[in-house]
Amino acid sequence: MMPEFIEYFQKVAANIDPGLYDKAVDVLQDFGERRLAAMDAIGIERAVLSLSGPGVQAEFDTAKAVRLARRANDFLAERLAESPSRYDGFAHLALQEPGAAADELERAVRELGLRGAMINGQTNGAYLDDDRFSVLWERASDLDVPIYIHPYNPPDVPYMYRNHPELWGPLWSWTVETGNHALRILFAGVFDRYPNAKLILGHMGEALPFQLWRFDSRWPISNSGPAALKLKPSEYFKRNFWCTTAGVCSDASLRCAIDALGADRVMFSVDYPFERPAVAGEWIDAAPLTDEERAKVCSENAKSLLKL
Repeated sequence: MMPEFIEYFQKVAANIDPGLYDKAVDVLQDFGERRLAAMDAIGIERAVLSLSGPGVQAEFDTAKAVRLARRANDFLAERLAESPSRYDGFAHLALQEPGAAADELERAVRELGLRGAMINGQTNGAYLDDDRFSVLWERASDLDVPIYIHPYNPPDVPYMYRNHPELWGPLWSWTVETGNHALRILFAGVFDRYPNAKLILGHMGEALPFQLWRFDSRWPISNSGPAALKLKPSEYFKRNFWCTTAGVCSDASLRCAIDALGADRVMFSVDYPFERPAVAGEWIDAAPLTDEERAKVCSENAKSLLKL
């Protein structure tokens, strides 16, 4: 978090416990002893940082969004330079102007050394399946860097959450929203047009790995979208998707993700500071993994995908 973006971060205050929100703002702004101590406590050598959402995904002024996204990337690069052996980062992009977002991604990767981009959900009602974002997918593919989709709220509040505020946010609605965002991209044929595109989902894949067989089974009889896919839905997950464990410390979920996507496509992450590092660290150390799987999940996959 950086000071200019606290106003945007306040938009998720309704989604989480007020006490946690107040603590998070302070912790997120620390790039020194507190964060590094949390990493050291569980043996994390290197962390890939990103601006906590929604950031400029919630901005309606295009020029302001473009300017602030660039500022966020410069700020992050400055922080990374202070601890170059411990931190890497994802770029923040203003999708209000897709061409500018693609150019900023290239600048962030080539000049600032960032490892891809994190997009915080929809941008003023637009999702990454929209044809306007083809320029971004093409640029990301050419740069060979991933796009990480992080949860944010949908443009409206569906009736199905009425009178149940506990469902609105990380407990459920963010999973639904982010999983749906990823499926829009897949079924729009983005991965046919850009077979080298790379998409990361957090929270053990936002429950999608559990559904791969069902996607393959129901796709042939669905009300098919605009694109006729070249592959079965599950094959795109095994070719174009990666997931992190962020915020899910569950043996069953981990085994499902590995068995569904492959051991090369799951990466350990804490979801700091919203998950306690000790909980995540102790869990992954004891998780039912072979030595080869543990090495991949805890280190090798991230090194390969992000070129660390």
